[in-house]
Amino acid sequence: MPPPVPRRTFLAGAAVAATVGVGGPAAATGHVPRPKPTIVLVHGAFADAAGWSQVIAHLTRDGHSVIAPPNLLRGVHADSAYLAAFLDSLPGPLVLVGHSYGGMLITNAAYGNERVRALVYVAAFAPDAGDTVSDLQTMFPGTRLTQAELDLRHHPQGVEGYVKRTAFREVFAGDLSRPEADLLWATQRPGDTATLSETSGTPAWKTVPSYYLVAREDNLIPAAAQRFMAERAGALTVEVRASHVAMISEPRITATLIGKAAR
Repeated sequence: MPPPVPRRTFLAGAAVAATVGVGGPAAATGHVPRPKPTIVLVHGAFADAAGWSQVIAHLTRDGHSVIAPPNLLRGVHADSAYLAAFLDSLPGPLVLVGHSYGGMLITNAAYGNERVRALVYVAAFAPDAGDTVSDLQTMFPGTRLTQAELDLRHHPQGVEGYVKRTAFREVFAGDLSRPEADLLWATQRPGDTATLSETSGTPAWKTVPSYYLVAREDNLIPAAAQRFMAERAGALTVEVRASHVAMISEPRITATLIGKAAR
């Protein structure tokens, strides 16, 4: 298992430029390249896998194999176990990418899985053991998602939360147009309130190289919290001027960082 990548922070434009023209034909060097990993994209709460659509288009054009499984959004332990079982169904090496709450799941599901080559966090929670979503979201000032911005609805096993329409664009997607944000609001997947207080386990980033895309204009996970988690994880870090849905507003920058992790 390769050691964690030391943290290096640079602007997104430099990150994109640095990836152009890298590498050459294997035959010229006699080096046999490692098999390409499957890239697994995990969405978070108040979203679904369609949020990765533009990132998937960029990655597949660049020759990557990509899959975006569903996230059940029932709780950290159950969702991580579901993702771990899904990973077991895939062949070969893997790169896991998590957005928002999806970062909790890749951190836990990858632990002990020697086929996971890298973790990529996109405006995501990168927890240490014992952390909760609530702890990480509020450890620095700036989040605009409070209970007042949620519609709480009961279901047979508990209570789940939806971001209210009046708050959705400001909290979640401030750099998208109003029609785009309204569509995301209408199709959002609610998270069970259990996800807020369940503690995370031993983090895979302690042994797996990690990458982090910090969204500087995120109103859900403050940028200061993102930087803290990225530094703690020893992640190679790129910053971008984007809202919480950086993978939608800046898909090329997101895909470039993921491609770097998949080399």
